[in-house]
Parts: sequence; structure tokens; C-alpha cells
Amino acid sequence: MEKKVHNKLVRDYFPELMKEKGREIEFEVLDSKQFSEKLMEKFNDEVEKFRHAGTDRLLSETVDLLEVIYAIAEHRGITESEVEFMRQLKKNRSGGFRKKSC
Repeated sequence: MEKKVHNKLVRDYFPELMKEKGREIEFEVLDSKQFSEKLMEKFNDEVEKFRHAGTDRLLSETVDLLEVIYAIAEHRGITESEVEFMRQLKKNRSGGFRKKSC
């Protein structure tokens, strides 16, 4: 059987889920620099998936993109709480995008 090489960042439980399904997989734990690079690759991949998502996939792709954003922030020392606090602060100060102004 030919081995597939994906070489992409996966969610934390993915290796265990694949093993439960009887799939033999290999993975590595990345160092900090590699992790940063793979996070940015994953961010770009998720942005593209979000951009092309149909109505049926929009919520799922939004959540995936948000999860990657939180991971990038955490990797750089920013908590989810800090992200949400700043988001609310900026929204309260400057508003959101509901008025659709350009």
C-alpha cells in the first residue's frame, strides 16, 4: 500500500481518531518555528475554504478559521479571552461592520 504524505497541521485529536478507524498514520511534533510556519499555512488554507464555502459549510468553515486564529494568537502569547476582550473593545469604540460602509 502506498503511503500518503499530507504534511499539514492537524487538530489535536486527529491522530487518535484515525487510529480508532484502523488507519495507520505517522506524525511529528513540530518545534516552535515549524509550528508557526504550519499555522500560517493552515490559516491560508482555511481562509480559502471559508471563501469558497457554500451555505451548508459556512458555519463549519467559520469555526475552523476561528480555531486557527486562536491557535496563532496563543502561540504568540495571546489568550482567547484577550482576543475577545480586544474585539469587544474595538467594536465598542469603532463599531463593527453592520452598516456596510465603504
